[in-house]
Amino acid sequence: MSGFGKFGPLVGAIDEGTSSARFIIFKANSCDVVATHQKELEQIFPQEGWVEQDPMAILEVVVTCVNKAVEKLIALGGSPKDIIAVGVTNQRETTIVWDRTTGKPLHNAIVWLDMRTSSTIDKLLEMVPNKTMNKNYLKPLCGLPMSPYFSAVKLRWLSDNVESVQVAMKNGTCCFGTVDSWIIWNLTGGAAGGVHITDVSNASRTMLMNIQTLKWEPLLLKFFEVPRAVLPEIKSSSEIYGRISSGPLQGVPLSGCLGDQQAALVGQMCLQKGQAKATYGTGCFVLYNTGDKRVDSSRGLLTTVAYQLGANTPPCYALEGSVAIAGAALGWLRDNMGLIESASDSQAIAETATDNGSVVFVPAFSGLYAPYWRQDARGVICGITEDTKSNHIIKAALEAVCYQVRDILDAMNEDCGIPLQVLKVDGGMTYNALVMQMQSDLIGIEVVRAGFTESTALGAALVAYWGLEQSEQNLENHSKSIKIATGTTYTPKISEDERDMRYKQWKMAVERSLGWEQN
Repeated sequence: MSGFGKFGPLVGAIDEGTSSARFIIFKANSCDVVATHQKELEQIFPQEGWVEQDPMAILEVVVTCVNKAVEKLIALGGSPKDIIAVGVTNQRETTIVWDRTTGKPLHNAIVWLDMRTSSTIDKLLEMVPNKTMNKNYLKPLCGLPMSPYFSAVKLRWLSDNVESVQVAMKNGTCCFGTVDSWIIWNLTGGAAGGVHITDVSNASRTMLMNIQTLKWEPLLLKFFEVPRAVLPEIKSSSEIYGRISSGPLQGVPLSGCLGDQQAALVGQMCLQKGQAKATYGTGCFVLYNTGDKRVDSSRGLLTTVAYQLGANTPPCYALEGSVAIAGAALGWLRDNMGLIESASDSQAIAETATDNGSVVFVPAFSGLYAPYWRQDARGVICGITEDTKSNHIIKAALEAVCYQVRDILDAMNEDCGIPLQVLKVDGGMTYNALVMQMQSDLIGIEVVRAGFTESTALGAALVAYWGLEQSEQNLENHSKSIKIATGTTYTPKISEDERDMRYKQWKMAVERSLGWEQN
């Protein structure tokens, strides 16, 4: 394309995760990275089970990453003027409230894995008229079970317990949003005219959006006692929301937004019905593309919006299963138990446990997510004998991630009626070859690791680029023009009988993890 510098047109992606944020500059509509900068984010733990972050620190880290990446681009001979669009992808469900007049947060962000709202859930369940429906009472409307995981419950806790939030709601100055809304509002001007929006993928994780109409649902707002005025406007995942108001990218359109797991689905090119990906990070998230059909799970999975590429296009849906503790289990082994010095040590140590001695570890530190949704579950290690060593426990912790993915895929296969043939994977744990081989062994199908490591950021960059050109090309034409190298493929190496025997032991251990946390 003419009129651009040595790298051609560029697209930036803000990738704001739980433990760090990054800004990555890609060549437009490709996976070629030109410049990037990453910075860690601090988590705050006020009480056991509580996880917070400072919204101002999140914003500061994002702005720093943008500025530093642009400096690197200039050092390489590029120009920020070549950046034609920016997309945002974010940790989902994390809840922020702020004052629209001052621009200041009214409380720390409550992070997605925070469990303080368990008591709020109990109170809300008392309001459910049909006790047989229990935690699935609202699922026909929003696709989600009643769980501390989702944003509406966090917002309800804030409105019940934080005076500054109560006052701002009463005065009509309170803004609520997930992290995408906070970032976009600030980058487009903040208190001086910032755009208060979210996209359908993030809105579908709040328990406040009607999964069919893609609008805020009055019945849900009434149930959670959420004023409509605090909510952002729901937009598609791929359109121009506003322009960056200051800094080196002043005037550049913000034109793409996806929750991080949906962004990884796009970045992995799982754009056809029946394709699925798993992202292994702090937690593990499996998304199965169900196309324009909304599949209502009867097996504990979430119905979510995968993406909507333009305001006038139909949404694409997905089934999702979430594992709360994946990479976080390695952090526990390192920080709490002192069994490893770093997560990268886990593979070599686990490989010395040639026979795991039937040790099974269920890392339900704060309950079990899909397909169980049991807040009362707690971590257990089963099958210990006098021969058990630390390497057996480390291997069992790695294996636990694979078993939980098996739980989710079994439920997806039953809900959709079409067994998955290949699982695409990305995220930090995928570089542990032992974990990937165990994953293939325990699900009995090929596991294909992405040849490109930045799937989540790539997804955000792609929808931002497509958001500029909605009228020019359809999704099929867009996706055909992107070439992403395939990484390592892992194939099953154990028999079906061994697979089933080991999975049976896992299910026995899960049963023993239930019912520990009593009200």
